[in-house]
Amino acid sequence: MLETFPRLKEPRVRSRPPTIKDVAEQAGCGIATVSRVLNGTGSASADTRRKVLSAANALGFEFSALGRSLQSSSTKTLGCIVPSLANPVFAEVVQAAQQEAHREGYQLILACSEYDEVLELQAARTLIAKQVDGLVLTVNNAADSEALELIRDRNLPCCLVYNRSSFGLPAWAVDNRAAAREVARAFHSQGHVQTGFLALRFHRSDRSRERYEGFAAACREFGMADPLLLEIEEQDGTLLELLGTLLAEHQALTGIFASNDFLALAAMKAARALGKRIPDDLSLVGFDGISTGLLVDPHLATVETDPRTMGQGAVHSVLARLLDRPTPDLPSAAATFSFRAGGSLGPPVPEKADGREAATSLPSNE
Repeated sequence: MLETFPRLKEPRVRSRPPTIKDVAEQAGCGIATVSRVLNGTGSASADTRRKVLSAANALGFEFSALGRSLQSSSTKTLGCIVPSLANPVFAEVVQAAQQEAHREGYQLILACSEYDEVLELQAARTLIAKQVDGLVLTVNNAADSEALELIRDRNLPCCLVYNRSSFGLPAWAVDNRAAAREVARAFHSQGHVQTGFLALRFHRSDRSRERYEGFAAACREFGMADPLLLEIEEQDGTLLELLGTLLAEHQALTGIFASNDFLALAAMKAARALGKRIPDDLSLVGFDGISTGLLVDPHLATVETDPRTMGQGAVHSVLARLLDRPTPDLPSAAATFSFRAGGSLGPPVPEKADGREAATSLPSNE
């Protein structure tokens, strides 16, 4: 006769995510106790906390952030919108903002507008739909931004970064006009008369326009010719080619002030491809003070800003409203920038020192 044995019970395969009830059963305590431990609210003994956390870890249980938000009316998230991460300045802003948010128990949700007002508004709507508690952002044009208007109408805690205050919103910004005046002073002290202002997506950046306006006013103040506006619309993979064409068309220029360091470094490479020596044939000054400018030879002369302080300060401004804290003090205008001398700025060759070329006018849409 064939002997039979009892069948071993097969391991249970869980067909659903573990629940808070499963954690309570494994930890040997009530659901309310598990909720207190995982929420960090109320009292629980060290032994109970250990059992609950051990059970949650063994089961792979993740306490629902949505559930917490429904209880507290807070998602513990902050939205962040920047024009681009290709510019290291905005990458530093995001990194600093994220670190500060994490330190305060918040997650950062990032969106890039690509200097496009439609995408900017779309990003704001998406983040609002995700019920972020607040926003940190840099917009294309703060004065007429539909995204800012929407945020203001929703009464959502918000702080601008690098834009000047608009719609009554707080802002961690740089005094662009004052900084541009220092650039003009530096060119003037080296004997430059004919300069240009190089900008990418000029009509999509109020920061760039403020720098041009401040530079042009200071050039007139120092008796220099009005700067030539060199506006360029980048096309995929053709930036250096476009810059080379632009520089070849304006050989009389002895100095160029670029609206950011990324563009200044690209112009340096394009100028060298044309056989120009930096700074003998062409002086270059950037804006932002990214570390890459110190890695090239000669070092890039530039206006240094502090994107980390900007990102951290913006997060603190938002949290001040969310958590009913004192509003952080904004830096004085003079403390928002400093001029960094570099080997890319020098005197023009004698035969070019007194050249003058008429400046272009601002684009018609400005």
